[in-house]
Amino acid sequence: MERRKATRRCASTIQASEDPAALQIVALEAAQAGAQVVRQALDRPRNIEFKGTTDLVTETDRQSEAAILAVLQNKCPHHAILGEEGGLYDGGDPSAEILWCIDPLDGTTNFAHSYPSFAVSVGAVHKGKAVAACVVEFTGGPHCWTTRTFLASRGNGASCNGYPIQVTKNDSVQTGLFVTGFGYIHDEAWSTSIDLFKHFTDHSRGVRRLGAAAVDMCHVALGLVDGYWEYCLKPWDMAAGSLILEEAGGKVTTMDGRPFEVYERSILATNGALHDPLLKETKYATEVLIEGGYDFSQWFRPEKM
Repeated sequence: MERRKATRRCASTIQASEDPAALQIVALEAAQAGAQVVRQALDRPRNIEFKGTTDLVTETDRQSEAAILAVLQNKCPHHAILGEEGGLYDGGDPSAEILWCIDPLDGTTNFAHSYPSFAVSVGAVHKGKAVAACVVEFTGGPHCWTTRTFLASRGNGASCNGYPIQVTKNDSVQTGLFVTGFGYIHDEAWSTSIDLFKHFTDHSRGVRRLGAAAVDMCHVALGLVDGYWEYCLKPWDMAAGSLILEEAGGKVTTMDGRPFEVYERSILATNGALHDPLLKETKYATEVLIEGGYDFSQWFRPEKM
């Protein structure tokens, strides 16, 4: 894991406790700082670069991450920080038990095309589990943008724009609507994802592909869809959204049914009532991949986080 130097703000430091409710306040401030950067870039020309053949990055990604980083290092200088663009930042306490996972612009390709489904995602992680989270989702479209702000802290429920939210109670796959994602690398897991997409499209009301994992999970939490699955995500993709979904009454495991941590390489996130029926299919598909030698070891695991 690459480590990058980051400039520390020396203004009066407020050290947040490890209390989830206190961390949620910090997550909100940090996500709002990143969202303000994104908001200022809407409906303007994009400066687009490529991290891979189809994996985009914009100057807005980097500026949003810098804004989030400034808040976190000011409020929680003793915590560690993992960002999509900057990796694991130097400057935090190596023995810290809180790791902030930040995606400064989840759904960069959508943002680059002004297609609504992108978000700023900030989550605080303790021993592999998110304990506080904020996702600011951008909705609408050119010249009519608006936002949804999702918040959660462990044990305190989840909200959207200040209103409590809850997953659906639907217990029928046939009447369910689902969402999934596909990675940039077209490997065996990608092919399996396509097969699962076909299967559930045939046996449900439909499967959507929005292109932003944090948004996908928040839509399950909000009750817009009933379940979500995806392979090959990173901690910054899953930390905030997984907690928001759980606190809205949903259930999260890996796609082969193991207990979920943000360092895993797969996620199945549902309304709870449909978890077992979906798991039956995703578990079999994942076990076939494992038998074929696919690597599902944890992507990254700090010693205490």
